[in-house]
Order: sequence, then C-alpha cells, then structure tokens
Amino acid sequence: MSRWYEGPLAAFDTETTGVDVEQDRIVSAALVVQECAGGRVRTTRWLVNPGIPVPQGATEVHGLTDEHLQRHGRWPAPVVEEIARALAEQQMANRPVVVMNAPFDLTLLDRELRRHRASSLGKYLDNRPLTVLDPRVLDKHLDRYRKGRRTLTDLCAHYGIELAEAHDAAADALASMEVVRAVGRRFAGRLERLTPAELHTLQAVWHAAQARGLQAWFARNGSEEAVDPHWPLRPELPAAAA
Repeated sequence: MSRWYEGPLAAFDTETTGVDVEQDRIVSAALVVQECAGGRVRTTRWLVNPGIPVPQGATEVHGLTDEHLQRHGRWPAPVVEEIARALAEQQMANRPVVVMNAPFDLTLLDRELRRHRASSLGKYLDNRPLTVLDPRVLDKHLDRYRKGRRTLTDLCAHYGIELAEAHDAAADALASMEVVRAVGRRFAGRLERLTPAELHTLQAVWHAAQARGLQAWFARNGSEEAVDPHWPLRPELPAAAA
C-alpha cells in the first residue's frame, strides 16, 4: 500500500502585516511542490506591496520593510489571483496541500481575494474543498498530552526537521511539509490507512474539539478571548462585524 505521507504533497505559507485575518495583508507567499519524500522541490514565490504600511513588529518577524516591498513587490490583485489559481491546480492534481495553522493563511488569502478581486477562495476552487493537511492540528491530536508550544519552530525541533530561515515563506512551507511527512511516519499505525481526503474531514473535527478545549481553558482563567472552531477556512464575517 502506498503511503500518502511519502507521496506527492504541496505546501503553502504566507508572511503578513499582522495576525488579524480580516484586516491584515499578505506581503509574501510561497508554494512548494514535491512529488515524493526526498524528491526535488519546485518553489513558487510571491512578493507583494500591500498598499498599507508594514508595522515595525511585523518587519521584525519576517524582515520585509516598506521600502523593500514598494521597490520589489507587486500589486496585490494579480498576485492573490495567481496564488488562488496555483492552489486550484493542486486541487485538480489531487495533491494535498500542507498549511501550518490553515485557518490563518487560507482565511487571509480569502479576504485578500474579496478585497482585491471581488471574489473568494471558494470560487477559485470551484466550491470544492482543497485537501489540507495541517501539521499543528495533526500533531496536537496525535500527541495531545505532550507539554510545550506547537509553533512551526517547536514542531521542527520535536520532529528533527531543519528550519534554517524561519519566517521566510518558502522555508516555512517546506518545513511544514517535512513535519507532516515526519508525523505520518511516527504515527503510521494510525494514519497510513486513511486517505488525505479522510484526514481532511477528521482534522475539521479535531480542530473544533481543540478549539473548545482552548476556549474552556480561557474561561477558567478569566479570559474573554474567542477561539474560532472553523477549519481550514473561517467563514466571512457579516458586513457589520467586519
């Protein structure tokens, strides 16, 4: 039996102006494709002039300054369309797409498409679901009692994956893919009989349960922070709430 985690995968990642999926913007993105574990990697990169100032805090994370983006970045409208079409190509090829913390990157892309193309990610995908593998959701479900944080850097350290240039979109995408392959190998007894499409459906359930658990933890500690249970894409907010 062929193991999905040794076969074709793509991975997508963005760097942004901040962490608000409704208001922040993409400044860089990357899609990496690999036909088999250890095989040659094809990388597509995008650099975007977001049209708004990049906060200093965001620049400190990814190193992309206003000056650099204004000089070398492209206008968002054609870029977000290219990204959406590239993801649709993965869907048509039945190639699963690895997205670390998928509700952030995919929701942000969807909002950029609405902002600049008067469209949505769902429309570019012909309203068929993208098969997504989220290393954060997978690891948290399969190794739920392990203590510690589960950022990409933490997951790479735990699974022995090299992450040489953290917060570079292409490096992060490739590392996310390698983490998913490592998770597949480590938990092969629980995963190898599942198809990526079946895993996609299960991850939505697992993420919702994880969100409920985190929401309960916040409530016990007196925090009013809301945790969105939707995965891999958050629904559009009503116009009055946006």
